[in-house]
Amino acid sequence: MNFENEYLNMISVNKHSSVRIQTGGKVLYVDPFELPGKAEAADVIFLTHSHFDHFSPKDIEKICKAETVFVLPASIAADTAQTTNGHRVVAVKPSARGEIDGICFETIPAYNPFKPFHPRKNDWVGYVLCVNGLRVYIAGDTDATEEAAAVSCDIAMLPIGGKYTMDGPEAAALTNRIRPKVVIPIHYGSVAGSKHEFEAFAELVDPSIQVHQVI
Repeated sequence: MNFENEYLNMISVNKHSSVRIQTGGKVLYVDPFELPGKAEAADVIFLTHSHFDHFSPKDIEKICKAETVFVLPASIAADTAQTTNGHRVVAVKPSARGEIDGICFETIPAYNPFKPFHPRKNDWVGYVLCVNGLRVYIAGDTDATEEAAAVSCDIAMLPIGGKYTMDGPEAAALTNRIRPKVVIPIHYGSVAGSKHEFEAFAELVDPSIQVHQVI
């Protein structure tokens, strides 16, 4: 398998932390946000938490079909009920495993240990999605926690914008610790963090790990 071609054909980032993955004829989204008008309909939508730049009802409406399934933290089920009404909803907790329509996933706690923005008690999550034989970690809004450092993955998609999440140097240190084949920085350049965060991040990542810029 040509690893680079495999993941580039499978994964795209629309903006911010909005991730789209196509695998086995299925289209998966994580935190759809500011999608183009003709975005392809979703088979499964994964939500990490309920902040506006991760849970966007108007963007979800663009990609919803009758069969769309939602995977989301149990702690935000009530907040998202109006948007998910009529759809199958799989409510999850941190540090859990599951399978939806043949897609295996794990939930990773996503939180700030020392900031007020994403308290651990909220039980918000990131995901490791098992697709095409690869483990793809979409971290959600988190700092470089011990739970994040314990993740095993082929592709890591980490926030680097700082303030609300880890910054570039912190994300680089986490990357070097978990050692994915590829790291794709997200959550910078628009809602949070300047585009210059990428340089601060990339220069600190071990050269044996491929850094892929998509924003």
